[in-house]
Amino acid sequence: MSSDRETRGFQAEVSRLLHLMIHSLYSNREIFLRELVSNASDACDKLRFAALDHPEWLEEDPEPAIDLAVDADAGTLTISDNGIGMNREEVVENLGTIARSGTEKFLASLTGDQKKDAQLIGQFGVGFYSAFIVADKVTVESRRAGDSAEQGVRWESDGQGEFSVETLTVPHRGTRITLHLRDDAKDFVDTGKLRNIVRQYSDHVAFPIRMAVPAGDEKEEGATELETLNSAIALWQRPRQEISDDEYQSFYRHVSHDFQDPLTWSHNRVEGNLEYTSLLYVPPRAPFDLYHREASRGLKLYVQRVFIMDDAEQFLPLYLRFIKGVVDAPGLPLNVSRELLQDYGPVRKIRAALTKRVLQMLRKLSGDQEAYATFWQQFGQVLKEGIGEDGDNREAIAGLLRFASSTSPTPGSVGLDDYIERAGEENKRIYYLLGDSLSAAQNSPHLEVFRKKGVEVLLLAERVDEWMMGFLTEYKGYTLVNAARGELDMPGDEDDKAEDPQQDAPVLGRLGDVLNEQVEAVRATARLVESPACLVLGADELGPQMRMMLEAAGQPVPESKPVLEVNLSHPLMQRMAEIEDGDTFAELTQLLLDQALLAEGQLPKDPAATARRLNQLLQDRAERA
Repeated sequence: MSSDRETRGFQAEVSRLLHLMIHSLYSNREIFLRELVSNASDACDKLRFAALDHPEWLEEDPEPAIDLAVDADAGTLTISDNGIGMNREEVVENLGTIARSGTEKFLASLTGDQKKDAQLIGQFGVGFYSAFIVADKVTVESRRAGDSAEQGVRWESDGQGEFSVETLTVPHRGTRITLHLRDDAKDFVDTGKLRNIVRQYSDHVAFPIRMAVPAGDEKEEGATELETLNSAIALWQRPRQEISDDEYQSFYRHVSHDFQDPLTWSHNRVEGNLEYTSLLYVPPRAPFDLYHREASRGLKLYVQRVFIMDDAEQFLPLYLRFIKGVVDAPGLPLNVSRELLQDYGPVRKIRAALTKRVLQMLRKLSGDQEAYATFWQQFGQVLKEGIGEDGDNREAIAGLLRFASSTSPTPGSVGLDDYIERAGEENKRIYYLLGDSLSAAQNSPHLEVFRKKGVEVLLLAERVDEWMMGFLTEYKGYTLVNAARGELDMPGDEDDKAEDPQQDAPVLGRLGDVLNEQVEAVRATARLVESPACLVLGADELGPQMRMMLEAAGQPVPESKPVLEVNLSHPLMQRMAEIEDGDTFAELTQLLLDQALLAEGQLPKDPAATARRLNQLLQDRAERA
């Protein structure tokens, strides 16, 4: 043994997570075994893959396995594997830090409520640190495959803020974790309890999970034998009719490190020229790094049941990055790389098929209103990305979109098919309105004529919406129309021509003279009922959301001016038409434009000047009172 022992402090996030985990997960402590067995299974998977290039690593011990051992007298439980193992640098990196994007946001979301925090911690994933739920000291001894026995390493900690690490002679590759159990966790040395936990949480693990138990009567007293606790068959390779829902749900928790059950799943085997098996899950909650587009994502990839990689993102498009599961493609070469996957013909075909399968899963899930509402709340914004990124499946994705509307204001309550069913066949248009917030859209003056005529309008208030609608122009023969763009064309307008405002009214010219530098034009409109004015974008102009997004990204934004539409029948406009004083008219005209900007959720160009005009207006009103 070397004398190079050193003591280090945990990363600050680890210390906080350990404290919260120990207290929040107390009532669900058995998950520590699921997490440690899952890690051991991953280590065995990685060894089998690495052995494709280094077959000599398997010579001394060719069959990967996971072993449990208890010592009731010492109060310890040991989980060991003969997988890939770790060297000193890897031990420090893997057991002393949390190398995961979204950690800061995750920690900030913790509330102090143990029940709620337990769900969040499960969503984030606990992995190795779950050992401290039941142990007051954890010892890890590991040796990486290919290293000499003298290059082993020991890591030890009581979970209180520091850990020690030292070089150690380890005779065999792999990792051994010894848990020194807390006084209130000594029941985890009971072999019957461990057997039940393994069968409940880890039966699907594809490597034998063995435990030393007393030998049969014919053996000498005190002798033990290894009992295999799990079926050790890859779950996705079993026939669907032989797999229970509980087994599917347990496997989801294994691949996702989640505590909750998935919303739905799909298990499918394809045979013929293109052979593969897939098991795909829709999680119940979004991970904290969902919007980090560079975060690791993707399916677990197996080739001929040999684990290849943990996050093969090439098998699903980016907008489906929330999907968890595995794909086993025996036709791919065992030495397949990420670069080869990117342009490999069979992979492109599998990707196209899996994408359609996921969309079919979601279409089926949408039949369960409550479950789909959960899905939409968690993943709706990500799914919207597919409208612009996946033209081949655009209509299928569009059918999965959900919105609020002028008649159903609850977010996510209206689909395009619902809209079409209520609209009927007479008007082949789907009207929508963009807003900075749902409240702003609901109170927009652009809705006034639609309410008057009983026409439903979809309300879109998320940042991605304007970009998305640039690609979604048609659905099932219906044209999607922005209610705030261009001149409005609505059913029944032909009957209203007699009521059309006069476009040559003198007040329009006066308004235009005052605002000629700020608006493209001033025109009368029939789209307003209660408001005196509103702003309308040209058919090809950038909206305020896209403009802000481009400006925030440092992109050049073309200059454009809106059109000011005024309601000539409104009392304010009739009164303004009578004002002869040019200065007064100009001040009121500027206020008219500013209130139209505010109604759109935008600030006037000069807020201080707007405040000054309002103060003067209030003062004049107070003097007349």
